[in-house]
This record gives sequence, structure tokens and C-alpha cells, in this order.
Amino acid sequence: MAIDRRREAAGSGAGRQPAPAEENGSLPPGDAAASAPLGGRAGSGSSAEIQPLPALHPSGGPHSSCCAAAAAPSLLLLDYDGSVLPFLGGLGGSYQKTLVVLTWIPALFIGFSQFSDSFLLDQPNFWCHGAGKGTELAGAAVTGRWGDMGNWTSPSATPFSTASWGTTTNRSNSSDTPPLPSPPGKGNNDSNCDCHAWDYGIRTGLVQNVVSKWDLVCDNAWKVHIAKFSLLVGLIFGYLITGCIADWVGRRPVLLCSTIFILIFGLTVALSVNVTMFSTLRFFEGFCLAGIILTLFAIRIELCPPGKRFIITMVASFVAMAGQFLMPGLAALCRDWQVLQALIICPFLLMLLYWSIFPESLRWLMATQQFESAKKLILYLTQKNCVSPESDIKGVMPELEKELSRRPKKVCIVKVVGTRNLWKNIVVLCVNSLTGYGIHHCFARSMMGHEVKVPLLENFYADYYTMASIALASCLAMCLVVKFLGRRGGLLLFMILTALASLLQLGLLNLIGKYSQHPDSGMSDSVKDKFSIAFSIVGMFASHAVGSLSVFFCAEITPTVIRCGGLGLVLASAGFGMLTAPIIELHNQKGYFLHHIIFACCTLICIICILLLPESRDQNLPENIANGEHYTRQPLLPHKKGEQPLLLTNAELKDYSGLHDVAAVGDGLPEGATANGMKTM
Repeated sequence: MAIDRRREAAGSGAGRQPAPAEENGSLPPGDAAASAPLGGRAGSGSSAEIQPLPALHPSGGPHSSCCAAAAAPSLLLLDYDGSVLPFLGGLGGSYQKTLVVLTWIPALFIGFSQFSDSFLLDQPNFWCHGAGKGTELAGAAVTGRWGDMGNWTSPSATPFSTASWGTTTNRSNSSDTPPLPSPPGKGNNDSNCDCHAWDYGIRTGLVQNVVSKWDLVCDNAWKVHIAKFSLLVGLIFGYLITGCIADWVGRRPVLLCSTIFILIFGLTVALSVNVTMFSTLRFFEGFCLAGIILTLFAIRIELCPPGKRFIITMVASFVAMAGQFLMPGLAALCRDWQVLQALIICPFLLMLLYWSIFPESLRWLMATQQFESAKKLILYLTQKNCVSPESDIKGVMPELEKELSRRPKKVCIVKVVGTRNLWKNIVVLCVNSLTGYGIHHCFARSMMGHEVKVPLLENFYADYYTMASIALASCLAMCLVVKFLGRRGGLLLFMILTALASLLQLGLLNLIGKYSQHPDSGMSDSVKDKFSIAFSIVGMFASHAVGSLSVFFCAEITPTVIRCGGLGLVLASAGFGMLTAPIIELHNQKGYFLHHIIFACCTLICIICILLLPESRDQNLPENIANGEHYTRQPLLPHKKGEQPLLLTNAELKDYSGLHDVAAVGDGLPEGATANGMKTM
């Protein structure tokens, strides 16, 4: 019956559409043979390659809805890494080197801004005014047992990282708030919240911060969390909106506008008259900071040849980490939070000069077919780099002259919904980013939960530099792992480490705690605490790498025409992951264990999904959506010589969609014929 229906369908559907590309991005043999190479790395031995574009069929055929062959731009111009960039001297050109260095300098200012919340909104020790410091609340009681570590749980100092987020325990007198331990010789500490004025002991080197200026303690402690939410929410909206705008109007205008407005809003934050004004302005400051982070990241990627992209991005990460390490000294130098805020924002004034120094991204101009502007920029770059016209071996300029009349073709990130493979890659990386940045807080909270038993962790600066050192070690390890295993292999390794650390912390430690209750077990709480700290350090180390590598991976596999939009989605996902930390803190740690379990389950899902991603190491960046669709997904490990690979190369791929054709014309085939050939008898 099924074969009869197929015969009828075949008889009435002579104009059947050709089968779509295979799941791993390959083209059917006919289209693959007719298409021209785009400049991906040659050879089937590479771990991944950008597949050739399908040939355009003449009008009237099944592909007549596309357009005539003359409407397609020259493939030479679309091969930016293989043709245009070598003509300009690659990264060896002096002007390109200058531009790369100029993208590193703002990373220091971004590092300051990312960790400003940890100093501006740190919850100080407080006691009733005039009662004397002898009645000061213990630090663990004021901020909650987990409050101190919350300031440093953000995966730190990457060019795509969002804001650091400090947390404090709500000190209101609600029934949900646990009672504070009483200081020696004093009554119930709830009496400290009955005061009308307080004295503060600030640990961050400042004489006054936002909390002490507006008395954001006890019943007003929730306003501190709102102030922290505002910066993170501003970053999330900024990534989503500025990413789409940068793909439509260009990277340069978004960078300049974001710089101007962060100067306006950032300096106005220092003049805030109440916490409501402070929180509102911090939202807009975060929005503008997101535009700077995103555009600089995209520009840096688009300037570099394939072999230099990762190391140049990591240099920017280390520069941002320098800002993180210098931040405590800057706070001690300023002494007042308003001076500190102004000092953090003022260096962005230097970026106003970038309007006269930074050109628009040439790669974006070529990908969006703005060839008139691209020609002017190429001539400018060749003059700056002292490149001779004779070096244009491939004939880029003559081809460009032929395409000057073409109209620009810009694309929005929503177009990715209609793709087959590209949207899956972006969704996988969004989930990875969300998981990496979200579970980082769980590990940090667990490690800082042992501060009473580990004296080193009682100190504010010890907390801060412990987190910064773990992030630094993670970035150093990431450089080595990615060099040998590639992007996909490195991401998979770090995600496996994150999952193991999380599961062992959730399962093994509960088992140890159960046995430690028996006197003959030989186990004590100190053994459990040491294991917990060890797993937390491994988890923070690995989860930081997962979040950072997911964003970089997205920048490489997302086409140029929608690169900023794709980056915005992944960075916004990271922001949502980080937003879970202050939400949990706002509810006095209620739901924390479930929070950790959910993210631990997400790590297991991510391990499976990472295998679906392509490998982008040493590959040309995709320029348009068609290029991004045809990234092949190769096996994680290269197959041995003589072994049949599970995923075939382009030359070996067959079109298995002919199964229906065989069923339709079965009467005309010899006996024993199958869809894949003759059946052996």
C-alpha cells in the first residue's frame, strides 16, 4: 500500500524538489559538483570546512525563486580570508596591528566596570550609631553566611563577560529572615534594626559606599539587590538590541554611540541623589557597556586571520583581568564611591578618538555587499600599509569594480530561524553559556560557605583574589587545551569537568556527610569541607572556561552578516545565568539546592549537544548565512587509516533521498536492486 501511494505521488509529481542538504551540512552530489569553492581550508583531513555554495539554476527550474546567476556576487569577494585579507597584508599590516592594539586598551576599562558592583554595593558591617564598635555585627551575620562570596561569583575578565554581581542577605525583619547570632555580652541583634542611624565598617577600602550613604540595611536591604539587578538587566537588553543594530548599521556607529552614552549615564550615576536614581542610571550604563563589549569583540574577530583569532581574543581577556586585579587598589585610592565611579567612567573619553581612527569593519562591508564603501576602505588600507597594487594576484580590485552597482543586502538575526543547522548551533552555545555562567555561582557559594572553618576566606581581599586567580588559571588552561583539542574538544572537556565537579559535590558529599555521623566511620566534617572546597575550585575553574569558550565559539561559527546578533544572544544567555545568583540571594538562599541540581542536569545535556557542533579551528569565518549553514560536523577524533568514518566526507557522501524514486519505479528495476545498489545473492 505504501509503495502504491509512492508510485502515484511519483507519477503526479514529476517536478519534485531536490532533496535538501544532509544534517551535517553537506550538499547533494549534483549541487556540490556544480558549485565553486569558497576558500575554506582544502583537503578532507581538516576537522571542518565551509562547504561551497549551491549553484544557481536558470529561471524556470526548481531554484528559479532565488535569482538569476548574474545576481550572485563574485565568490572571490565573498572569500575574505582567502582573497581580500591576504591582499591587505593580513595581520602583518601595520595598520591592522594598530587597530588590534586599540581593541585591547578598552578591555582594561571594561574590567573596572565589570567589578564595580563589588565595591559600590558591598554590604558593610553595621551597628547602632553611638553604641560603639563593640556592638558591631559579625561579618558573617550581616551579609549572611554566603553573602561575602557573592560579590565575586561572576566569571571574570573576558571581553564578552558581563558585570560582577555582589550579594547580601536581606536584613529585614520579615519572618523569612533567620535570626542573627548575638555578639558576646549583648542581647538579640534584632535591636540593631530598631535604630534610626547606624555606623558602618566598610571592608573594600572605601570610606563610604552606596549602602552606607543611603542606609540600605535591615528593611531597606532589598534595594541593594535591585541595584545589582539593574546593571545585569541593562547588559542583557543591551546585548540583544545593540547586536541587532550593529548588524544593520555597522559596528563603528554602535561603538561610538555606546561610548558617548556610557559617559553620560556613567558620570550621572556618581551624582545620584537616591538609590532609585542610582539603579535607573545603572540600567542604562549596563546597556551602553554591552554595546562596547559586543562591538569590540566582533571587530577584533573580524580583523584577524584564522590562525590568530583565539590568541588575540585571549590577550584582551588578560587585559580585562588586569583591570580586575587593579580594582582594589583603585578603590583604596579613591576612598569615596562617587570618586571611584567617576574614575571608572572617565577613561572611556579616550574612545571618542576612535571615530577618527577606527574604520568600519571591511569584512562586514563586503559581506553585506556595500562594495562602494568597501572599495574606498580597501584603497585607504593599502595606502596605510604601503601595499603595492601588483600584489593583488587574485584580482580582487577588478572583481570589485564589476560589483559597484550592486545594492547592499543586510540581514537581521531573525533570519536564522529559517535555517536548518545554524540555529541549532547558536541554541546549543546559548545553553552552554547559560549553564557555565549560572553554575559558577553555585560553586563559589559552596566554597565561601566554609569561610568560618577556613580563616583565609574570611578576608575580603582573600575572597576577591581567590576568585580572580581561579579565572586567570582557567584562561591559561584554555589557551593550552584549545591549541591541542580545538574549540569543540576544549569546550567538551571543560563541560565534562564541570559536570563531574557538580555531581560529585551533590552526591559524594552527601554520602560523606551521612557516614561522618557514625562515630566508627573515621570521617569528620573537616574531610567533607575539604572535598567540597576542592570540587568547588575545579567547578569554578571549568565553568569559567565553558562560559568564555561558548561566546568565542559563537563568534566564529556565526556568519558575518549576523555575527553581532548571534553574539548578543549568547552573551544575553550568560547574563540570564548570572542573574540567578542575586535572585537566590534575595530569597535568603531558598531554592539554592534545586538551583544547583537544575544546572547540574543542564551540564549533562550540554555534553551531548556539544558533539553536534562543527569545529572552527583554522577555518575561514562564514560570511553569509549560506556559508554558516554548510559548516560540516566531523567526528571529534580523526578516524584511523583504513577505518570507515561514521560521518563521510563530501566526496563520499551519497544522496539517500533516492529511496522514494526506487519505490516509484520498482517495476522497471532488475530483481535484487536496492536504493543503494545491487543486492548480493
